[in-house]
Amino acid sequence: MLKARIAKHSFLLFLGLTCIVAALSLLSLSVGGVSVPLKEVLASLTGRNAEASNLIIMQFRLPRIVAAILIGAALAVAGALLQGVIRNPLASPDLLGVTGGASVAVVAFMTFVTGYSIHWVPFIAIGGALVATTINYVFAWKKGVSPFRLVLIGIGISTAMGALTTFLLISGPAYLAAQVLNWMTGSIYGTNWSYIEVLWPWVAVFIPLSLLLAKELNVQSLGEDVARGLGSRLQLSRMILLFYSVALAGAAVGVAGTISFIGLMAPHISRMLVGNSYKLIIPVSALIGAIILLLADLAGRMLFQPLDVPAGVFTAGIGAPFFMYLLFKRKKI
Repeated sequence: MLKARIAKHSFLLFLGLTCIVAALSLLSLSVGGVSVPLKEVLASLTGRNAEASNLIIMQFRLPRIVAAILIGAALAVAGALLQGVIRNPLASPDLLGVTGGASVAVVAFMTFVTGYSIHWVPFIAIGGALVATTINYVFAWKKGVSPFRLVLIGIGISTAMGALTTFLLISGPAYLAAQVLNWMTGSIYGTNWSYIEVLWPWVAVFIPLSLLLAKELNVQSLGEDVARGLGSRLQLSRMILLFYSVALAGAAVGVAGTISFIGLMAPHISRMLVGNSYKLIIPVSALIGAIILLLADLAGRMLFQPLDVPAGVFTAGIGAPFFMYLLFKRKKI
């Protein structure tokens, strides 16, 4: 009876969150500098719209919304995996040097390589994120990796990567500064179908793979001794899960820049809704991450027209107080 109630609650929650994603997507397709009636939006999505608004919907707004969903989901799941591996609710890709390493690699690539293809950017970002994570892992190793050392060293690496990114920005060509700075802020403005082609395979592969290891995360949450007693290959599974997290975060950063705090907020909200089982936390985090980024992008488009404020400004504005709240809560505990 209890299992049936939990399954029913989970199904209704997934359905509700999916409906919110769909509603926000339709709203984002409809509103903007040029408003498009919902009837025309639905006609465009079903291929029955021959109006001029079809170009606005299908070539400008829809790729941006699909990107927001994919990027939000990728960052949220990356954060959930990190929090599970490190067993620290304050862990997220932007606080542990993962997004910092990706940013350095992409900014260096944009600064020193001319005529590059967008298809290379996620690989460059993931490579930078892997280098930063490997440095963190090596320095944190002492007869195994301690989650506490991973956090402390990660914060130091994140700070160093931020300084290196700034150095690359000011030492590069002046004409690139505005483009790189906009990317660093975290924006999905100007996203087109080429970006989606680059991004979706990473999300489609690594989120399902993460779900396959959800049981391992549940075991590790019981503590290292218990996990080993239950037969967990602790260090190997940590390396695999960290790689999944790096791949998701790196691909997202490669397309949208450093959109911060989604990887921190979404897993926390998920735990409030579904408890501590990663079989539920991972998919719920993905949906909540998509909702957060859709809302942030919608706010950036609508609140300061005709300016298009990067979504990263809004996620940072919400995420920083959220992080302070978590710190205060943990201190009280």
